[in-house]
Amino acid sequence: MSHKIQTLGEFIIENQDSFKYSSGELSRLINSIRLAAKVVNHEVNKAGLVDVIGAYGETNIQGEDQQKLDVYANDKFIQTLTKRNIVCGIASEEEDSFITINSQDEKNQNKYVVLIDPLDGSSNIDVNVSVGTIFSIYRRITPVGTPVQLADFLQRGSEQVAAGYVVYGTSTMLVYTTGAGVNGFTLNPAIGTFYLSHPKMQFPEDGTIYSVNEGNYFDFPEGIKKYIKYCQEEEDDRPYTSRYIGSLVSDFHRNMIKGGIYLYPKGSRNPSGKLRLLYECNPIAFIAEQANGKSSDGYTRTLEVVPTALHQRVPFICGSKNMVDTVEAFMQKFGE
Repeated sequence: MSHKIQTLGEFIIENQDSFKYSSGELSRLINSIRLAAKVVNHEVNKAGLVDVIGAYGETNIQGEDQQKLDVYANDKFIQTLTKRNIVCGIASEEEDSFITINSQDEKNQNKYVVLIDPLDGSSNIDVNVSVGTIFSIYRRITPVGTPVQLADFLQRGSEQVAAGYVVYGTSTMLVYTTGAGVNGFTLNPAIGTFYLSHPKMQFPEDGTIYSVNEGNYFDFPEGIKKYIKYCQEEEDDRPYTSRYIGSLVSDFHRNMIKGGIYLYPKGSRNPSGKLRLLYECNPIAFIAEQANGKSSDGYTRTLEVVPTALHQRVPFICGSKNMVDTVEAFMQKFGE
């Protein structure tokens, strides 16, 4: 007898009661993200056939050139989350400030805010490299029924109630956690349904892959330089394999399945780091920890960093526990 494969919708309903704030809102929120992801996936898969690739002609708050699909994905996720009236605020990597939803509606009892990187790795879309969406969900800390405030978004990563990503690749997957492990769902494009394909995802404690842009080697802290040389030495199970796609979601997804580490340290050109704490590092770190992995800036656990700005950047080291421990040991010994 064949075993029935569980859909994402069925999984959400079945596991709703295990969520400590169970009220149905979070389930509807995850479902909304699922819907927007399917729409964006459809557009990504048309790249090259219609006019959706290339630069949009503007820069975002990060000072980066916006791609057409950046703008499209940003609009679709904001529209979907706004129209369904399930969140009280949204912050996007592509927006200057956060968006308040239904701020004038005294009956608005929505409790969640969403922070999102609508299309991570979008500069790779022209060459058909996998891109993704990263999302992070918090319960607001200001009074329900009032307009959201910046404080609702500037919470430590340890306060996340859910986080996830969608990778648009050879197959499209949605991976997420609500603090009770990590599960991955693959989209069946024929019928538009996500099915549970990767239950209880776990990082191997050790790995043999290191992911870093070695073109920036001379800009890295001394501890990171020493670690890269360590990865390349012929000893024990080394040298490790170097794999770097340049799309955080894709690099992280591979490393979680196969065992590895992702490094984007600070440097003289990026003295505070390059990746965004709220849109990239916190959600990926939450997923990593729920999957038996680890994340830090080389010294401090990522989820304990206190945010000070909406678009704050930090150094980011994430992956298999033992590999991250080794990097931290190198940073302690050799420092900057």
